[in-house]
Amino acid sequence: MKILIAPDSFKESLEALEVCQAIKSGFSQVFPNADYTLLPMADGGEGTSAVLSYVLGGRWKAVIVHDPLMRLISAKYLLLPDATAVIEVAAACGLHLLTVAERNPSIASSYGVGELIKDALDEGAKRIIIGLGGSATNDAGVGMLTALGMAFYDQQGEPLAPGGGQLASLQRIDSSAFNPNILNTVFEVACDVTNPLCGPLGASAIFGPQKGANPEQVARLDKSLSHFATVCHQHSYENYQDIAGAGAAGGLGLALMTFCGAQLQSGFNTMAEAVDLSQHIANADLVITGEGKLDAQTSMGKVAGGISQLAKLSHTPVIAICGSVDGLKPAQTTQFDVVMPSIQKVDSIDKVLRYAYDNIETTAVNIAAAIRLGQNMK
Repeated sequence: MKILIAPDSFKESLEALEVCQAIKSGFSQVFPNADYTLLPMADGGEGTSAVLSYVLGGRWKAVIVHDPLMRLISAKYLLLPDATAVIEVAAACGLHLLTVAERNPSIASSYGVGELIKDALDEGAKRIIIGLGGSATNDAGVGMLTALGMAFYDQQGEPLAPGGGQLASLQRIDSSAFNPNILNTVFEVACDVTNPLCGPLGASAIFGPQKGANPEQVARLDKSLSHFATVCHQHSYENYQDIAGAGAAGGLGLALMTFCGAQLQSGFNTMAEAVDLSQHIANADLVITGEGKLDAQTSMGKVAGGISQLAKLSHTPVIAICGSVDGLKPAQTTQFDVVMPSIQKVDSIDKVLRYAYDNIETTAVNIAAAIRLGQNMK
């Protein structure tokens, strides 16, 4: 029996590879001679580079860059053998790099992301996959673009200071020193956020508060992003502000489309293509996937939902192991052949997270035992 194990990470408890290992450990106790393929997955957010490194190899490169508050830090990205670089924006401008007291999207900059891109270009990358997610910024990618040689000036002809709060003062854009290698590089942006740049569903309104913005700042930041988009259009750039995903990572989605010719696509689809997921599923007799919480978002571009759709196309049975099932009606779980929560008993959230590996392993044993029982029944 060929078993493909392809879960997402279980947030705050286990990385995707650890989930793979827990499931295999459980199943192997019942089916020790099965042919197991471990294929940890991600949806384009944090952990994407680690997954691709495990599946495709490549090498990591650490670079000294600026964090959201322009302090020097070490950030790394992945270089694959085919001249592809994989960059997670959170490595350079992630919310996790700031304390709660430091969070302020009015001054936070994406400059470090541009530094990672520049280094990848210097390494000869011809294709750059960028995972958008977890950013602390709301600067429409101006920091990133500045690091790549673009200049932004206010009404007095002074360069804009870092941060989304300065965009309202933008008067002129100078692209004369923009890194020329950008035009010869394919940018693929893994993005599961469908928010436009501005408005009630835009970057500032939806993500600003978690980045430290109060209601007044949200309103100002939204107007600043709108002004930025208007100035870009006045400088003959395409107007992408209403395109789904333009508001991802505080407007980095817009910047990458406007200035780098990037294509925004589902993070899951990007990953699935990169690891040849469809072929792995077609070769399997059983697929086991999973995520921390199975809920209404599972079918909206998340790993487990995407895998279930591909498995159905190849008529391969698919089992989902999750930490919990939240808010789903029975009909909504029919995309899987089996859905099994892994929490073994009522406990504190700390203990649930701490014992996630053991719980998943136990659940896998029980599922495998049920399959063996079915095989043995007359």
